[in-house]
Amino acid sequence: MSRFRNEIAHLQAHIKTLRIGAGALFALALVMGVGWWSAPRDLTIHVPPDLRSGSTRKWWEVPPESVYSFTFYVWQQLQRWPTNGDQDYPRNLHALSSYFTSSCQAFLQQDYEYRRNAGELRQRVRGIYEIPGRGYGENPALRVRAISDRDWVVTLDVTADEYHGSEQVKRALVRYPLKVTRMDVDPQRNPFGLAIDCYDGAPQRIAAPTDAAPAAPPAISPGETP
Repeated sequence: MSRFRNEIAHLQAHIKTLRIGAGALFALALVMGVGWWSAPRDLTIHVPPDLRSGSTRKWWEVPPESVYSFTFYVWQQLQRWPTNGDQDYPRNLHALSSYFTSSCQAFLQQDYEYRRNAGELRQRVRGIYEIPGRGYGENPALRVRAISDRDWVVTLDVTADEYHGSEQVKRALVRYPLKVTRMDVDPQRNPFGLAIDCYDGAPQRIAAPTDAAPAAPPAISPGETP
């Protein structure tokens, strides 16, 4: 009888061990489930455009080339008036509102009203493009200056062309110093997690690219809009 009792005790101890193990596995699965549920569903990863040499980055870091690409893309879209600046400019302001800070939106709205009252928008077609040799790759330190982990100053050298009908009325080479900040508050409408905070200084007229080092560009006079 003692042998059967020992066997029963052994089986009961084994069952108890299995129950403890099952309970531990359930607790571990519960903790992992809570962690999985609380994890973000989407992550924005900024990958540099040139991967020939490889890249290792923390996922929350924004490389300067991504900041430059974002700024140029948004600013170019804002300045693109394909048919009539009187309608295209405010439409762009509304469509791109997620990519600007609130203060910058107010500033651009005032700029629109000033241009409209000055007659600079009606039937105007406008576009800007990067000046060859003045892009990010030629001088990265000049194009993007890091202020902090969340703030940058991006310098864009562009050509701005404006037409009234078929007649060109303006061609200006302009340097835009733009403030950019991290603003990851609406991933649905702004997947970049960045926002333009308008000018870091007055836009400046610049000379055409030459082999010699360019002189300091003069600031645009008051009342003159690039």
